[in-house]
Amino acid sequence: MTSALFVVSEEGYWGEECVTPLELLSDAGVDIDVATPSGGKPVVDDRSIDPDEVGEETAERVKDVHENDERMADPMPLAQASADEYDAVVFPGGHGTEWDVNQDRHARTLLREAVEGEDGKAMVVCHAVGILAFTRDSDGEILVDGREITGFPNDWEENIVDENDRMPDGRKLPYYVEDEVTAVGAEWDAELDAEESVRVDGDLLTARGPGSSHAGATELQRALGVQSD
Repeated sequence: MTSALFVVSEEGYWGEECVTPLELLSDAGVDIDVATPSGGKPVVDDRSIDPDEVGEETAERVKDVHENDERMADPMPLAQASADEYDAVVFPGGHGTEWDVNQDRHARTLLREAVEGEDGKAMVVCHAVGILAFTRDSDGEILVDGREITGFPNDWEENIVDENDRMPDGRKLPYYVEDEVTAVGAEWDAELDAEESVRVDGDLLTARGPGSSHAGATELQRALGVQSD
């Protein structure tokens, strides 16, 4: 059976970026496990379940999965996960990833092994794309150097944080994803004029943000050779 591991933040994942791929891959018969940095239950970004922010339907769908899906309720610690056991590793985004997933050495190892392995795939969404700036390949080189990617753009970030880079919840954003990945050699294009943005470079798939979650998951289905019923 085709399998995937979801690496989800305990500091605030964006609901749609996790739930949409989770549901689409599940519908295609993919066996899914969930991991978090410490093994605690993922924490959803409150804004991503706010009907005024994302709409009533999306808010209710995300809350249902977050509260009732057994896989989300009982994740494994990242230190216990191995990319060799999965056909794909999925990194949903959310600002919270900047404080935990993107800085986690085990998350970086999973990403490297998924991309460098013979059969593995990695899908990285939105703010989780920041992990690419800090992940090295098995030769010690930056994994994303020269790769074509998309992710959460500076233009969007500037509409969220204040003049001191503080988010609505008061936390200071430590970095902008676009700045970090371009600084280490990524070929960045967030396709700001396009409704969706998904890039595939070898076994690495990146998606820009919530509105690209469905397209990214569909592309991952294609790469895995599975499809929804």
